[in-house]
Amino acid sequence: MTTNSDPTSPSLGKPVSRLGHRWSKRWIVITSILCLVVGGSAIWYASSHRGDSATTVNNRDAGKPGGSSSSLPPATPVVVAPVRQGDLDIYLFAIGTVTPLNVAVVRPRVDGQIISIAFNEGQLVQKGDLLAQIDPRPFKTQLTLAAGQLARDQALLGNARADLKRYRALLALDSISDQLVDTQASLVRQHTATVQASQGGVNNAKLQLSNTQVIAPITGRVGLRRVGPGNIVHTSDTDGLVVITQLQPVGVIFAIPEDALPQVIKRLRTGDLIPVDAYDRAQKEKLGTGRLLAADNQIDTTTGTIKLKAEFPNADDTLFANQFVNVRMPVEVRRKATLVPTAAIQRGSAGTFVYVVKDDHTVAVIPVKTGPTQGEVTVIDSGVSSGAMVVIGGADRLRAGVKVDIVAHNSRANSGV
Repeated sequence: MTTNSDPTSPSLGKPVSRLGHRWSKRWIVITSILCLVVGGSAIWYASSHRGDSATTVNNRDAGKPGGSSSSLPPATPVVVAPVRQGDLDIYLFAIGTVTPLNVAVVRPRVDGQIISIAFNEGQLVQKGDLLAQIDPRPFKTQLTLAAGQLARDQALLGNARADLKRYRALLALDSISDQLVDTQASLVRQHTATVQASQGGVNNAKLQLSNTQVIAPITGRVGLRRVGPGNIVHTSDTDGLVVITQLQPVGVIFAIPEDALPQVIKRLRTGDLIPVDAYDRAQKEKLGTGRLLAADNQIDTTTGTIKLKAEFPNADDTLFANQFVNVRMPVEVRRKATLVPTAAIQRGSAGTFVYVVKDDHTVAVIPVKTGPTQGEVTVIDSGVSSGAMVVIGGADRLRAGVKVDIVAHNSRANSGV
């Protein structure tokens, strides 16, 4: 009996079935991949065809009147102001201190007890007004004693003069010697000197008595009193009775940079009246207007500044001693200058420039050379001319050639010039 050992023989069914099963799995995988590739290609073709059609339609609509303009960038809204020509006052700004022209610490000239105060605290007093009264009785007694001594010495002098007259008459008759006459003449001179000394004592007593009345040495406003009635005061007291400060007129001392000194000195030498304005700490309320008096004689090397002094009438008492004020002083007037709002000045790597709006509502970058700036107004030395429209708002979104939409025309941007 012969055995067939060929594994591929039909009589051996089990190996043949395994091979067919493997080939069926491969065909299923290949067929699935092909289906996915074909389906994806169809979806991609359809979507790209619809996108091209939509683009074509949109482009066609944009070219028609009233069509969509979303492909064009929108105009940038800006605020503009005109460049104008005018005069501009150039000011110096500084911080000043109100300094009285005269300050007097009233001290007693004699020692004694205060019996009365003749002023109210904060009162405005005139030179020569009575401020306080010191007990005068001890000084009246001293005056009485000095007057008595003077009377005694005057009597002695009178008697010596009478004796000298008699001696001279006897000398003419050759009844006495010359020595007696000379001695009597010397005694007369001694009594004359004694009378002069006594008269000085009387005058001193009168002066001390008058000093019991404390008189205002200057016109000004008194401060808070430092002693009251009943206190014993001395000439050596450092605090004194009260302080009088002259506030009408009053001075203001402030410092300016040394670079600005030539302009100030030039105006002072010509005799021009340089006005000086004083403002409060917030620079909102004007406290007074005065005039420049003088400049200091040396520059502070640590700060590079020099001190100036101005005088204010201060008729309404708005300025007080040691008060800090903001000072504004004109030093120059620019005539027929080209002026632009300060907000129009832009700064870049190439320097300062402005955005100028052209007739077609596009902006151009114009380099400019700036001069002095006063608040919201700046002088333009070169770059733009009067009548040009410059951008003062919305410039942060601009560049050369950008289309703009003027939303506001600020014609009063530099009306304060």
